[in-house]
Amino acid sequence: MLHKKSKIKLIGRREYVNFPLLNLFNIEAKIDTGAYTSAIHCKTIIQKVENNKSILCIRSLDDVEHCFDTYSLKKIKNSFGEIEERYIIKTLISIGGKKINTTISLSDRESMRYPVLIGRRLLKGRFVVDVNQIYTNGVTLK
Repeated sequence: MLHKKSKIKLIGRREYVNFPLLNLFNIEAKIDTGAYTSAIHCKTIIQKVENNKSILCIRSLDDVEHCFDTYSLKKIKNSFGEIEERYIIKTLISIGGKKINTTISLSDRESMRYPVLIGRRLLKGRFVVDVNQIYTNGVTLK
């Protein structure tokens, strides 16, 4: 019997990730199977109206403004168990050699150790986490 090669990849509790559409590369991320959604640190989040269309403009880790005309607002439970409303964007993430179109919440993670948190929604069916390892894929090139 032939077996398909498993598409599930082993990653560690911390990995470097890329957000090519945001021009962010080699960002240290915490892999958190206890979190459902993923999050990225944003310094500013501003909702604007341009040409009669609502857009969301953010300044993230590189302090460059990125604007999105497609976004949503969702209630998410934070690490303290409190419900808060967060903006959600769709973007591309590269992790463990895989490129994945995903949704990610925008959050002020200034007081957190890692600017990016990867939750189980992104992990499910793609990755297995070995908590004894970190940086299993090293730093990646653009």
